[in-house]
Amino acid sequence: MADRFRLTLAQLNPTVGDLDGNAVMARKAWEAGRKAGAQLVALPEMFITGYNTQDLVMKPAFHQAAIAKLEELAHDCADGPALAIGGPALEGAGLYNAYYILQNGRTSACVLKHHLPNETVFDEVRIYDSAEVGGPYVVDDVRIGSPICEDAWHEDVTETLAETGAEFLLVPNGSPYYRNKMEVRQNLMVARVVETGLPLIYLNLVGGQDDQVFDGGTFVLNPGGELALQMPVFEEAITHLDMVRTPEGWRAEQGELAHIPDAYEQDYNAMVLSLRDYMRKTGFKRVLLGLSGGIDSAIVATIAVDALGPKNVRCVMLPSEYTSQSSLDDAKTVAENLGCRYDFVPISEGRQAVTNTLAPLFEGTEPGLTEENIQSRLRGLLLMAMSNKFGEMLLTTGNKSEVAVGYATIYGDMAGGYNPIKDMYKTRVFETCRWRNANHRDWMMGPEGEVIPPNVIDKPPSAELREDQKDSDSLPDYPVLDGILEILVDRDGSIGDCVAAGYDRADAKRVEHLLYISEYKRFQSAPGTRLSKHAFWLDRRYPIVNRWRDEREADV
Repeated sequence: MADRFRLTLAQLNPTVGDLDGNAVMARKAWEAGRKAGAQLVALPEMFITGYNTQDLVMKPAFHQAAIAKLEELAHDCADGPALAIGGPALEGAGLYNAYYILQNGRTSACVLKHHLPNETVFDEVRIYDSAEVGGPYVVDDVRIGSPICEDAWHEDVTETLAETGAEFLLVPNGSPYYRNKMEVRQNLMVARVVETGLPLIYLNLVGGQDDQVFDGGTFVLNPGGELALQMPVFEEAITHLDMVRTPEGWRAEQGELAHIPDAYEQDYNAMVLSLRDYMRKTGFKRVLLGLSGGIDSAIVATIAVDALGPKNVRCVMLPSEYTSQSSLDDAKTVAENLGCRYDFVPISEGRQAVTNTLAPLFEGTEPGLTEENIQSRLRGLLLMAMSNKFGEMLLTTGNKSEVAVGYATIYGDMAGGYNPIKDMYKTRVFETCRWRNANHRDWMMGPEGEVIPPNVIDKPPSAELREDQKDSDSLPDYPVLDGILEILVDRDGSIGDCVAAGYDRADAKRVEHLLYISEYKRFQSAPGTRLSKHAFWLDRRYPIVNRWRDEREADV
C-alpha cells in the first residue's frame, strides 16, 4: 500500500463553449502532472464546458459534444496519471453535473452532483437532475471522495463519503467571487474537515464569465482544519501537492501559503480580470469610453488601462456649454496620467442641430429633462459611432448607486458593452480611487502612482447637463443613498428597516420608488462585474411592471 500520493491541482481559466480550447488546457495540465510524477491531475467543476453555462448545457448537441470531448481526452491521456475533470453527463433520461475520473484510456468513475444550487446566479435545479449520493472512487489504491461544489456545503455528502471509505476529499468547484467569499468558503470547509476527520482539497476555477468572476484561491486543509496550501487568487496556477499516509490517516505536506489581499484589492482585481476576460473571450482588443472629468469615468478608465494596457484604451471628452473648465482639465489629466489616447469631441453643433430639428414639435414647451437627456444621448450616439468605426468596445461607467435609482440616461450614458463598476456603490468608488492611487500590483498594466487627481475624487459629483447642476439636487447625499440601498437591495430589507437604521422615512420611500421604476433601465443595461451577492442581473430578478410599495409603518 502506497504511503505517498501526488496530485497536480490545476486552477485554470476555461471559456464557456470552447470545448477544444478547454481540452487543450486540460492536456497541458495533465502533461505538467505527468512530468511531476503525479498520480492524479485535477481540474475544477464543469471545466470542459466552461462555467457557468446557464441553459447552453441543456442543448443536446452541446452536451453531447462535451461528452465526446471527454472521451477524446481519456484516450489522449491514457499513458500517465489519472485526470479528474468536470463536465456534463447523461444517465438514462437525466442530465447531470458530473466529475469524470479518466484512467487508462477510459472513464473509470463518474461522480454525479447531488445538491443543486438554486440561488443568486445559479439555476441548477432547472438545468440538471439531482443524483443519489455516491461513494468514493479509487486511484492507485487510494479511495478519494469528490463532493462537487455545493455538495461540500452540506454535511450529508461528505459524511457519506467518509463512512464509505474515502481517505481524503477533493472538492471541484465553480465558485464565483463576491466580497469576503474566501472566509465563507474556508469556514464551511473547516466544518467538513472537523466532521469527517479527513483532509480536504478545495479546487476552484479562475477567470471572468459575463458578470461573474471566479477567483481561484484553491486551498488545502489537514485534519483539524490547519491550512496546508493556499494558491493565489485571481490568477491561473498549477501546483503539485503531496499527500502522506500517517498512522492517523492521510495528511497534506505543507505547501506555499499565498497572500490573500484585502477586500479593496480583491474587488479591484475582480473588475480588472472580468473586463480583461470579457474582452479576450468575446474577441475585442480595445475599448473606448466617455471621460467626463468625474470620478466614475476616471476609475473605469483606470481599470481599463490596468486590464488592457494604455495603448488599447481611448478616452473621449464630449463637452457641452455646461462642462466646467475643471472637468475639462481633470479629464485630460486623467488620460495623460494613464498614458492612453485622449480625443476631444465637442457636442455643441450636434446638439444645436437636434434642437433645430425638434423645434417645431417642441414649440410652446419649457426646456427641461428632455433637453438634458439629448446631450447624454448625443454623446452615446457619437461614442457608438466611434465604437463601430474603430472596432473598440464602448464601456459604460454608471456606479451601483446610479444604476439602482435610474440616475442615468437610457440610450445615452448607459450605452455600452460592459460596465466594470456596475456593482460598486458610489461611496466605495471614492475609496477605490484612493486605494488605486496608493497601490500598484504586477497584474496592473497601467502606471503606478496617483493616476486619479485628488480634485476628481473630492469635488461634488455632477452630471453637468445644466447650469450649476449637482447630483445632490436630484438624490440624497451618497452616504445616505448608499445606506438606504444597502438595506433595500443587499439585505432585501424594508422601509421600516431603513427607519430603524436612522434614515428619514421620506428618503427611504423615495429611494424605494426610484429603485422599482428603474427596473426597465437595468433590464437593458450592459453586464458588469459582480462584486456582491446582490448584483443587478441574475442575483436580483424583479418584474419591470410592479406597483407594489412597502406601506408598513416602522416598528420602532
